[in-house]
Amino acid sequence: MSLNIIIPGKISKSLSQMVKAATNHVPTVIIKHPNSLPDLTNKKILFAVQLDPLGFNPSFFQILSALYAKGHDALSGSSAGIIVHSPNDLYTKSISKNIIFLANQLGCRFIGHPMVEATKNFNNFRAWQKIYDLSLEEICYDRCKNLVDRLMKDDPMLITNPKILALHSSSYKTSNTLMLWEMIKKHLNHCHIKELHVENGTVKDCIGCSFKTCVHYSKQSSCFYGGFMVEEILPAIEASDAIFWLCPNYNDAVSANLMAVINRLTSLYRKTPFYDKTLFSVIVSGSSGSDSVAKQLIDALNMNKGFRLPPYFAQMATANDPKTVKYISHIEEHAKSFAKNIIMEIKA
Repeated sequence: MSLNIIIPGKISKSLSQMVKAATNHVPTVIIKHPNSLPDLTNKKILFAVQLDPLGFNPSFFQILSALYAKGHDALSGSSAGIIVHSPNDLYTKSISKNIIFLANQLGCRFIGHPMVEATKNFNNFRAWQKIYDLSLEEICYDRCKNLVDRLMKDDPMLITNPKILALHSSSYKTSNTLMLWEMIKKHLNHCHIKELHVENGTVKDCIGCSFKTCVHYSKQSSCFYGGFMVEEILPAIEASDAIFWLCPNYNDAVSANLMAVINRLTSLYRKTPFYDKTLFSVIVSGSSGSDSVAKQLIDALNMNKGFRLPPYFAQMATANDPKTVKYISHIEEHAKSFAKNIIMEIKA
């Protein structure tokens, strides 16, 4: 299978070398203009993005706009990764999570750790030099090749009777998010579902242990703080095939309780990769901003922790007063459709 490289606009020498290192061992199709887009369903795709000093690439978003004009399934069945270069130390993460979110809404799935970023002078790879006796550029090129190798080999199989873990910190008495989850859950036949309520004070935020200390606790399947996180949440995540993050929109961000869980995942992450665990979310906003929460989850869990991101990973809705989500037009149909996507996309 060929790799379709979407690489529009003016390209720096650094990005050109990154793409070359990533793809010189695979057949490629180069896509540079929105008016010459091939069929990009059921393909392997590499988004190669050169940023300007302000973190923009207008040509790239012209291509995304052209894909959106083809319909919500323009990237259906496709898997992708991203290589991005910035002329300064900013914008690589923000542009990547934005692209992943937009492509995901078109049916594109992303492997865990789907992005290789290079900032000015490859400074973001300095920490890697503690592990590898290589130059910054060599480390970058090696990461680029590893990304494409994983993307090309990625062919997950459907899991029947999957184990699903749903994490929330809300109240069933008032939560629109949990009401929407209940609509979805009733259609998840033959799934083993476990729910954990992360109550206030049950999970302390990460203390920021040293790498050596974190690895020490990880080998014992533990963490510095212990408690509910170690006794219940980490074992449940380790045993699950898919993790649902049930997220009401709090100031355009994930709630503090669930964010503490994400921050504390590092000890389990040191022990076992999350590539075979699928990330889903239900997000309800009072007025707007569900995309902000979705991008935060993509950044933290897909880009940083390596969870697999399926197409259309988030069911998003807008409902203000308690229990009003049930009055959204066609909400039951949307919930049923999302459940169908879940059943088809829990893979490993």
